[in-house]
Amino acid sequence: MCGIVGLHLRDPDLYPRLGELLTGMLCEMSERGADSAGVAVYGDPVWSPPGHATVTVLAPSVPAIDGATVIDLGEVQVVHAPMPVGDLLARLPGLPIAGFGEELTVLKGVGHPRDLATAFGLERAQGWQGVGHTRMATESAVTPAGAHPYAVGPDQCLVHNGSFANHATIRRHLRARGVVFDSENDTEVGARYVAQALADGRDIESALKSLCAEFDGFYTLLVSNRDSFAVVRDAIACKPAVVAETDAWVAMASEYRALVGLPGIEQARIFEPEPERIYAWTR
Repeated sequence: MCGIVGLHLRDPDLYPRLGELLTGMLCEMSERGADSAGVAVYGDPVWSPPGHATVTVLAPSVPAIDGATVIDLGEVQVVHAPMPVGDLLARLPGLPIAGFGEELTVLKGVGHPRDLATAFGLERAQGWQGVGHTRMATESAVTPAGAHPYAVGPDQCLVHNGSFANHATIRRHLRARGVVFDSENDTEVGARYVAQALADGRDIESALKSLCAEFDGFYTLLVSNRDSFAVVRDAIACKPAVVAETDAWVAMASEYRALVGLPGIEQARIFEPEPERIYAWTR
């Protein structure tokens, strides 16, 4: 089943409220998936300080790194340091990485979405963009690594509601190109496919059009990058999705009830995304 939420803020006056608004949206989707959850936050000044690389590690501890600061969230560690992202990753060898970049912080784990949001202190988060997911596991084990979002490229992440029927075949093709996987989740295949396309020089619209052509199944995808926020559904569009847009923000969720607490929702343009049409908004 699963639930997706996303919020792209256009009005800087709302940046201090990102965590508060995202928490409300995520918790409204708890009934769509209560076994695990995760969020991706862009631009939080504590989790991702300007001029620092940030890496989220799914582990109870990390090795000491000169110049780095570690935010201990139990089973999740947020590490940031004034160095290139690649250098920070190289100092964390062999550890399960949930996300990395200069603006992106990913937090995910096993448990009820409301409990996880509280443990992460999500309501206090700030920033300009956030993505969230509540999971009802169907394709792989209930583990932190199997939870969404999947953030496998710098400042990139993907959340997914649905199922890819041919993910095993595409996984083999990607492995033949040297792509390494961290889980058996079909969503990771989609995330790594998009990341590979972006690394090859495609833009997000081209990458998602290619995904629609190659992946079989039923799905709604929300893909975020350091400057954009995109939504696409499969050709049948059987998984629910709704988008709301105002001058102050753009939001997406699996159900409308996740949007009702947003400021100005009464004046929003609300619509259901069309099948296989790419919707993208840029910062």
